[in-house]
Amino acid sequence: MDASPECIVQLCNVGKRYGEHAALENFSLAVRRGEFLTLLGPSGSGKTTLLRLVAGFELPQDGQILIDGRDASALPPYRRNVNTVFQHYALFPHLTVFRNVAFGLEQKNLAAEAIRRRVRAILEMVELPGKEDRYPHQLSGGEKQRVALARALVLEPAVLLLDEPLGALDQKLRQQMQVELKRLRARLGITFIFVTHDQEEALVMSDRVAVINRGHLEQVGTSEEIYERPRTRFVADFMGVENFFEVRCAAHTPEGTRFEMEGGQDLWASNSADLPPHSLATLAVRPECVRLTHHPPAGNGGPRNLLEGELVESIYEGGRRRWAVRVSNGQRVVVRDSSTSRESPPTGETKVYVSWDAARSLVYPRDGSGRR
Repeated sequence: MDASPECIVQLCNVGKRYGEHAALENFSLAVRRGEFLTLLGPSGSGKTTLLRLVAGFELPQDGQILIDGRDASALPPYRRNVNTVFQHYALFPHLTVFRNVAFGLEQKNLAAEAIRRRVRAILEMVELPGKEDRYPHQLSGGEKQRVALARALVLEPAVLLLDEPLGALDQKLRQQMQVELKRLRARLGITFIFVTHDQEEALVMSDRVAVINRGHLEQVGTSEEIYERPRTRFVADFMGVENFFEVRCAAHTPEGTRFEMEGGQDLWASNSADLPPHSLATLAVRPECVRLTHHPPAGNGGPRNLLEGELVESIYEGGRRRWAVRVSNGQRVVVRDSSTSRESPPTGETKVYVSWDAARSLVYPRDGSGRR
């Protein structure tokens, strides 16, 4: 595997097994120099194993790991220019903030004045000036997290690994720290590799997101690409798409592809020209892309997705509303933030219509067994 100067970390065909369980299998990923990359996936997907492999806490059974152009596959953690911030901080309770942050520098036998200068500079950067003499038990959760960050950053690693570091914080503080981490990465210019199972957190913070499922890379791309154009049904489902229809490709037309749903209802997509005729597929649409109306919306001359149904659920979610509509084949269609969200919401078993643009349809091929 040739090292790319644009990449700080490269994994090529990496495999990691625990007994019979394959945590990662034939896994390849390139992390760009200076970027904020988030590893996103459900519990057990392999994202933390991947982080531990880069850190050197685990060694791969297959493949190669390059860090800054150097083969690090068998190197111990202390010989890799990376550092890790953990979810539970791992601070020394008997040491002050200053000594916690200075610990790594002291192990490197730096001069006392150089240590004082670097520790004070990094504490200023993470907004903890004046807290040098406090102990961890005297700090809030957010302050402890900043100390853990400072302790890692003061060593000036080429790559900072963050293993769900915000998971123990309350929602408001978590959102504040998301913004601060993003700003800090931009200011320092080093590479951040961040692990989370929180989709919103990944979208807010990242230059790119790598979605991992059962030890395989499903998709890597910008937040917009992952959210707006998920490549697989798994990514779509994990990123909040709730409406899936099992369909058959009926015909390709200049206006788009027509699909047949069970019961004969037509659905349309504008991005499926390469799908073979009569093949099976799953057509999906995000709840926020669906419009809910009391009457069929006026046509614009082109194909549209329009289903008649019965309103069965209306839930206020704070700033937006969520509806569930049961359509003719018995399937529930979820709508969020529709055009009626600022009107008096419909209640009871009301006849309604759901519609969406063909361009908003996402299509995923299936084989004859129904697999995606």
